[in-house]
Amino acid sequence: MTSTALAGTALCAPAASSAPVPADRPHPAHARGKSAGLHAATAPVPHPARLTQAPPPGEESVAVTARRNIPHNTETTVSRATMEQQAAGTNVLRSLAQVPGVSFSSTDALGIDTWGTSIYMRGFFQDQLGVTVDGIPLNNQSYANLGGVNINNAAISGDLERSVVSQGAGSLDLPSNTNLGGTMQFFTADPKNKFGGKIEQGFGSYGMQHSYFRFDSGQLNKSGTKFFAAYARNYEKKFDAPSPGFMQQVDGKLVQPLGPNSRMSAFFNWSDAQVWGYADKSLDILNTLGWRTESFYPNYEGAYAVANWVQNCDGTTPSCATPAGQRGRSALPAGWINTSEQAGVAYYDAGQHSIDYTSGLNFDVALAEGLRWTATIYGQSDTQYTTYGDPYQPSLGTGAPLSEQVWQTRQERYGFNTAFEYHIANHTIHTGAWFENNNQWATQFWYNEPLLGEGAPLKTVGPYTTYGAAFMQNYGFQWNTNTFQYHIMDTWRPLHDLTINYGFKSMIQTTSGGSWYNNDDINYGPLPNGSMTASEAFLPHVNIDWRFARGHEIYFDFAENMRPYSVAPTGGATSPWAVSQPASSDGTAPAQTSQQIFQTLQRTLRPERDFTYLLGYRFVDRHAVLSVDLYHTDVKHRLLSASVGSLNNPQTTVVDTHTASMNGADATLTLMPIKGLTFYNSFSYNHFVWGSHVNLCADDGDVCDLKGKRLVGYPSFMYKTNLAYTWHGLTVHFDANFYSNRPYSLMNDTRVPAYWLANTGARYRFGNYKVLKNITVDFNVYNLFNNKYIAMMGENGFPLSGDYQSMERGAVRQFFGNVSTEF
Repeated sequence: MTSTALAGTALCAPAASSAPVPADRPHPAHARGKSAGLHAATAPVPHPARLTQAPPPGEESVAVTARRNIPHNTETTVSRATMEQQAAGTNVLRSLAQVPGVSFSSTDALGIDTWGTSIYMRGFFQDQLGVTVDGIPLNNQSYANLGGVNINNAAISGDLERSVVSQGAGSLDLPSNTNLGGTMQFFTADPKNKFGGKIEQGFGSYGMQHSYFRFDSGQLNKSGTKFFAAYARNYEKKFDAPSPGFMQQVDGKLVQPLGPNSRMSAFFNWSDAQVWGYADKSLDILNTLGWRTESFYPNYEGAYAVANWVQNCDGTTPSCATPAGQRGRSALPAGWINTSEQAGVAYYDAGQHSIDYTSGLNFDVALAEGLRWTATIYGQSDTQYTTYGDPYQPSLGTGAPLSEQVWQTRQERYGFNTAFEYHIANHTIHTGAWFENNNQWATQFWYNEPLLGEGAPLKTVGPYTTYGAAFMQNYGFQWNTNTFQYHIMDTWRPLHDLTINYGFKSMIQTTSGGSWYNNDDINYGPLPNGSMTASEAFLPHVNIDWRFARGHEIYFDFAENMRPYSVAPTGGATSPWAVSQPASSDGTAPAQTSQQIFQTLQRTLRPERDFTYLLGYRFVDRHAVLSVDLYHTDVKHRLLSASVGSLNNPQTTVVDTHTASMNGADATLTLMPIKGLTFYNSFSYNHFVWGSHVNLCADDGDVCDLKGKRLVGYPSFMYKTNLAYTWHGLTVHFDANFYSNRPYSLMNDTRVPAYWLANTGARYRFGNYKVLKNITVDFNVYNLFNNKYIAMMGENGFPLSGDYQSMERGAVRQFFGNVSTEF
């Protein structure tokens, strides 16, 4: 095995030296997190305190290092050591939760269920961040979106070496059509130089099982060809129901040196996730029925009884609300009649089945002295089946009072990103282009469930055609999206300790298509179809980094970013194509069809543009790292949607909010008083308010003025702490995050309470035994104090006012153990 350096438990690695560069790998032209040549100006850092366990003579070293890690400029590098504080198999986004200004939540402790995961960064949601893995753009991180894929479905978390988070305006050269307020770049580890592998097995609460196998070929020839292949399997049951979440993945990476200072690498991932999701909740459900209200699965008889009640009682008839009125029929479960959701409190099941393929080919080639060429060619496909058991729609083929409603979405993305970098004097010029084509489909069907006692019910993860083909379709959409981005920037070092980076990017994106099928019994008139283009020729970016004295750094960042229009089918999403007008039950026609509303939006909408300013100061000492960031963002034309209706048939309006502003501050202090001990603290404040008089209730004749209202779903205050200590082979850690209350409704008349979330864990490295290397045992506790809290919010959209069934509870206390070894 090759020598392995395991960083300590401090959060941030030095941006200029976040990972060792193998001898056969050229140093990258620049760290992609910020800009060309930016990190070259990093001043020498005092030698960190280290604790190294020496290997036996003749064996390759396994160094256990406790060292402080130092952020640089607007970037924070999350090291492998920080990732390893999470239970093995956990969604890598959870490891970013300790970064200042980042809010991460999930309904399950591992974060497998992407329906219940969300991440914000300084007020920007996961569909407003630029995200890549090995240079492959992942774009939108939201569930079942049609413009990207979640990092958890694109790479095995155990194969990721580090992630680089840019909390300013993001990287100018990063390929992304979702970057408004920051970037997250993930990098997989290279294959090792010597033949070997790794095996790990984890167990935990609620049937959790994690398995990981990796094989490294070692260098196969004199040129240094090498590869690895890995397989991971995760399984966990819900903490309040026996329904499981299951995910398996395959990763592979090939590295081929091209001479002494160039290389080619190829990455591939296959992912298959089959997840029974948690039931969506509302404040009404939590207060009336309690925190453990869950879907019926596997109690088909109970769901069948509720569906029978729906078919015989409309939920509003007074006689249906009394025991006498329910005589001869199946009553709702206790208390359900007292909620506004009634039969919609929980369905038979809900969940998703997703199949993803992600692959890319990277080139980093020295063309001449001072001139480099980099390129990424990639492809990615995502197929998703997302479902609800539907008690409101009987199965027409079997006569069962309920059916399975299935959203079927698919996207195929192909593209390339290429750039040239030229060093001349004290300038580094970087220019390049990115192109991507995305074919997107979205359909919705209902499938037959069986009569009670006449067959097994359908599973939320499929197959769905057990009792025949779909008996009804709601809609069908298809789009084609082309994105082109060009950038040029210059990194100028007029002084040894001063770096100025300036440049701009241009972007144009055109989407054409829309609805090709509409069920007129559900939707009034034709659904949206047509093209929309978003373009901007000049989006500037300026970054200044000045190390004015030893250990002192001041940095400034300004950028203008634009996000083109996203695509989504009717109902529940912020997209011009998602507007919908339901068919009227009283026979009266709405004023406009969905297509007419869309045509109005074609003329009036503007793509969102944000202007972000950041000023920061950092002090680095042998025993402490202190940083303070102040930032301001002017938001223009952010689109907002308000959701009404049921989960099975949500109705969405899309509104241009015109203006908003955001002010915030982050402060961090990392103390390293003695060797091996790291004490990290951060405090974040964010104040986001809408700035224009926008009446969200205009169609109802009421006044719902948006001006002055706060951003939903994101806390104004966050406090984070992490205490870690390494002594010989033992590492222990404790972390806790505080999130203040979060506005839930757009009118801010309902809020979700504040909460604390604490975790702890320990790791012991036993060293080597015969052929086994680096034998390690981990133990982690999630939600140490078993606090009740709301994790995901707004998965079905946020309510305009009051309450709505669009939130999920966070996971209860859980225990995880893991054993791993290398060979």
